[in-house]
Amino acid sequence: METANLKRLLKQHFGYDEFRPGQEEIISNALAGRHGLVVMPTGGGKSLCYQLPALATGGLTLVVSPLIALMKDQVDGLRANGIAAEFLNSSLDNATAAAVERRALAGDVNLLYVAPERVSMPGFRRFLHTLDLRLIAIDEAHCISEWGHDFRPDYRTLSELRTEFPGTPVMALTATATERVRRDIVEQLALDNCRQFISGFDRSNLTYRVQPRQAAWESLVGLLDERRGQSAIVYCFSRNETEELAERLTARGHPAVAYHAGLDADTRRLTQERFIDGDVPIVAATIAFGMGIDKPDIRLVVHYALPKSIEGYYQETGRAGRDGLPSDCVLFFSEGDRAKQEYFIQQMTGDARESAERQLQKMVEYGRLGTCRRKYLLAYFGEAMAGDSCGNCDVCLAEREAVDVTVVAQKLLSAVIRTGERFGIAHVNNVLLGSKAQRILELGHDQLSVYGIVNDYDRNALRDIANGLVERGLLARADGEYPTISVTGAGREWLRSRASLTLELRADQATPQRQPTLGRRAVEADYDMGLFERLRALRRRLADDEGVPAFVVFSDATLRGLAAAKPTGPQAMLRVSGVGPAKLERYGEAFLAAIREFDGQVPVKV
Repeated sequence: METANLKRLLKQHFGYDEFRPGQEEIISNALAGRHGLVVMPTGGGKSLCYQLPALATGGLTLVVSPLIALMKDQVDGLRANGIAAEFLNSSLDNATAAAVERRALAGDVNLLYVAPERVSMPGFRRFLHTLDLRLIAIDEAHCISEWGHDFRPDYRTLSELRTEFPGTPVMALTATATERVRRDIVEQLALDNCRQFISGFDRSNLTYRVQPRQAAWESLVGLLDERRGQSAIVYCFSRNETEELAERLTARGHPAVAYHAGLDADTRRLTQERFIDGDVPIVAATIAFGMGIDKPDIRLVVHYALPKSIEGYYQETGRAGRDGLPSDCVLFFSEGDRAKQEYFIQQMTGDARESAERQLQKMVEYGRLGTCRRKYLLAYFGEAMAGDSCGNCDVCLAEREAVDVTVVAQKLLSAVIRTGERFGIAHVNNVLLGSKAQRILELGHDQLSVYGIVNDYDRNALRDIANGLVERGLLARADGEYPTISVTGAGREWLRSRASLTLELRADQATPQRQPTLGRRAVEADYDMGLFERLRALRRRLADDEGVPAFVVFSDATLRGLAAAKPTGPQAMLRVSGVGPAKLERYGEAFLAAIREFDGQVPVKV
């Protein structure tokens, strides 16, 4: 199909005038009947890559997705754009499911969403043979690989689709896949002659920061104070922690709700809807929350505990700032958090355990970094970054200065030796700072000569110095369930030599206070905030009337466009990105009337 016709469909059904980078090439590959593997960051527009071919080719596109709780939202969004979409999953009764199958058989469905469990049913695959199946789209394709961070055995049955429908092109899509996982996806699905479309992993509007796990609660409240009223996700380690944190945050004036897999389906659905619609700004969640969440204005993603892999961390932080505006990703890190994940890894066996240990080690390395965090993340996914500084992570934003650390380094190395070289840096720091922790007293470490001898550095600075000593080869870190530090031969020689030592450390109060809302305010200055709020209220009413999430009507980005352009007629409204003929017909007059009323204008058709 020619580009002009593709763009016509793009505008008609999705309201956009231009494709995002990479989309048109992916779509053309599918329309040519070729297999494709699409790796595109969260918010990059993966869904459109199979939704538009479904319109262009006719017939049926089968979409395999693990997101049962969100299928209805996705289908509602497509229907609002004038696209015939349905889903089949365990939430439907037999009569409703049968009606969906009849519509598909009659050729009245463009996209049919199903879970991988349904694909494994022989009866459903027999039903597929009665349909005009033109394309198979497999979302969250990393779930098929044991080397990925979210392996799901049900995904392995998808290879049977390739056997039974050898002539139907397959599009596998994911936001996170290393080269090894990409090879595994192609192999497991037997995608011969498969073109791979790897979009850049860099999300330049995201600022990555790591803060110490100690005092995490007050730090979290401070982060939310700075972003009051803005949307945030706080990822927690356990179900109990989500509920406790949500309760504590609400008590501190930050309305929050908990989300985890232990809640019933209706509660999870309601929580998602309230968050997406902006009724509640904060969700404290386990990793069960977020996959497929179509909310563009999340300003902050916090990991209150250590994630188990870089892939999971990248995917979860990728839910921030999908609208392109500045947003923050904060990890609270402690060496001790590793033990929590290690406990579950010990229950695994064979290759799965080895892979999980390797993934966790990479996550720990990220938390310890004294170099650019963005460069580390990009390198993990096989992408090089020019230069050594991204200018937008806590390491690169911090001013650094050369500091003579000779005396404190001597104390630190001596404390490691005096405690027997069998503890982690947190314990050694507690000794140096004179902590009254029970473990210190039980071991008698409060009686050591090094106890309480540091009063000019806090524990964060001591950790930075220790990391610097590791980089210099004076300390060694033994990784494992309980990481310990020891003094190397070079470190002992340095102690004997009494030589001086200078390290590049972060200057006190030197980190620029980059206000994450500045970019937002700059954008907001370009449109009428009063009108924007009026349109948000209208959107809420229309969504409630139709029983769909608010973003199904229009996204915040489209509302901002309307509040900036203030169209008073259909043609002017069509020029706003996100408004196509289908939504103009469905919602146009209501929004145009609201704009005219807000400005006190006489209705004028433009």
